[in-house]
Amino acid sequence: MRKLTTLYLAALCSTAVYAQDVSIDELYPPTNNREVKIGSTNLPIVFINTLGSVIQREERITARMKIIHNGDGCMNYGDTIAHPEQTVDYEGYIGLKYRGNSSFEKSDKKPYGFKTLEQTLEEGGKKAKVTLLGMGKDNDWVLLAPFNDKSMIRDILTFELARPYFAYVPHGRFCELMLNGVYYGVFILCERPGKGKNRMNLHDPGEDGGDLTGDFHVEIDRDDEEIYYTSPYRPKNIFGNEDNKRHVFYQYKNPDPDDLKEMPAEVRTNIDNAINEMETVFTQTDYTDPVTGYAKYINVMSFIDYMLTTEFTLNYDGYRLSTHLYKYSVTRAEKEGLDHRWQMTLWDFNIAYGNDKRLGLQTDIWQYDFNKRNLASDNAVPFWWEKLLADPAFMQAVRQRWAEYRAGAFSDTNIDSTIDALAGELTRCGATDRNEEAWKTYGRRLWPNYTTIKDYAEEISNLKAWIKKRVAFLDRELGGTTGMTMCRDISDNRAAVVRRHTPDGRTATESTKGLVITRFADGSVKKTVQR
Repeated sequence: MRKLTTLYLAALCSTAVYAQDVSIDELYPPTNNREVKIGSTNLPIVFINTLGSVIQREERITARMKIIHNGDGCMNYGDTIAHPEQTVDYEGYIGLKYRGNSSFEKSDKKPYGFKTLEQTLEEGGKKAKVTLLGMGKDNDWVLLAPFNDKSMIRDILTFELARPYFAYVPHGRFCELMLNGVYYGVFILCERPGKGKNRMNLHDPGEDGGDLTGDFHVEIDRDDEEIYYTSPYRPKNIFGNEDNKRHVFYQYKNPDPDDLKEMPAEVRTNIDNAINEMETVFTQTDYTDPVTGYAKYINVMSFIDYMLTTEFTLNYDGYRLSTHLYKYSVTRAEKEGLDHRWQMTLWDFNIAYGNDKRLGLQTDIWQYDFNKRNLASDNAVPFWWEKLLADPAFMQAVRQRWAEYRAGAFSDTNIDSTIDALAGELTRCGATDRNEEAWKTYGRRLWPNYTTIKDYAEEISNLKAWIKKRVAFLDRELGGTTGMTMCRDISDNRAAVVRRHTPDGRTATESTKGLVITRFADGSVKKTVQR
């Protein structure tokens, strides 16, 4: 097997050489074509040199990164992409590793996480907070790798549409990646949801007068971290019973498991108590009380905004995976005029917008109903979403907020223009063509795609058509007086039938066999088994 010396690699970033004897295949994760040249591009180019080390999934390695960006026009870089007039956005050390779950396991093009450093990891790895491509200073970044999202815009599209309605939504910039001198396609250099001043703006617990009731950041996700909080409350399953086989897990993000080891045990106890208090209130008979009920523990509008964005995109992972919540301490909130209740932000929409075969091309179902459609997944939607949707006051606020969305960033005109702008950024100087040369995704049914496409234009056309149908459904459901008050079961027919469907969302008729869900005009639901 051929070997590659680190002298050649180091020349890309002009830094010290760490002599290692490794194989080309170890240094170069495989693409379909390692000979792609950039030539000219309007996108920033990210160069990463691993200094002869092989990228790992769990442990970071020292690497050098250089970002050049000469403007939005089609700048001709030639074959070498090296000329004296480069505008360098950043150059320095990073601590690099792979990241992601399904985005790593199910994708040929791998995503990366990195921390910007003042020195190598071997020298101590002191972190450096920097501005990258105009984004706020921080040291924690990701390179998202759109692979099964053949539009490559689903994440950024969602962030940009929802940005006006959230206290914080990640920023990201399209770029092209050169890894150890090989072209790896279009990536998204993106902020990771985290504690930084330019992100969630979290303090360390105890920083504000010794108050350990915050600041906290947790993520509803899998049970694959060293330590995590397991909710004692179970969601209902397809039959309306508590599902004792499925759980809801909260991962500790800020402080993270390593931080918690260095902090008083009280900090973790307080995080767990804050989650438990929020969940427990939904089990009370008076949980809708405006003073003592759930509004005491959650920023209601933030939860509405998360729900509307999740439903707009029909994100298969929504509510149950990659779901971020954060809160500030009581002391800090009072001092700075912040909200000490739990609020939400957004992350991970690459398999949304009809991009998941498990939902097909359906546009007339609800993701919050996931537990009642799916018995196989270990990760469930928390029970408290059903309780929120059963509250008429909450639903009225949802309908009012959707009207604001449709009059603002989620208007038909703005949705189309945002898609056109993002797609245009990727096509203007051939980035989508180069990405396709490297990965050959057209005509392939990648996980978890429902369809294949012949080219990029077809993907964008399909995306627009899906959104148009989805918005029409949401307008119908949220524009009337009944809206989505669909959460209580009844045993008799009290109103006109609105729809009959199977648990997976397919329309049902009187001849359909198995479990059939009937929805009525008053918002009630009846479940029957047809034989």
